Amino acid sequence: MKPGPDMATARQARIAGLVMAGTMVLWLGAQVVGGEMGWPPRFALLADLLALAGFIWALALTYRIWRKRRA
Repeated sequence: MKPGPDMATARQARIAGLVMAGTMVLWLGAQVVGGEMGWPPRFALLADLLALAGFIWALALTYRIWRKRRA
């Protein structure tokens, strides 16, 4: 059975929420572990950039969902 458009939209929204929450948890974990282990600042910058990419992707998906629901 093929899911309807509302189910697909709900699935996309759930994925966006999971990506946002997972990105935040992983970013905070990287900051804590990096500080405790004395990692160089370039690794903190890499973690920051990866987190930023995850948040931008989730924001773009959320915007697409919002536009689809308005149409």
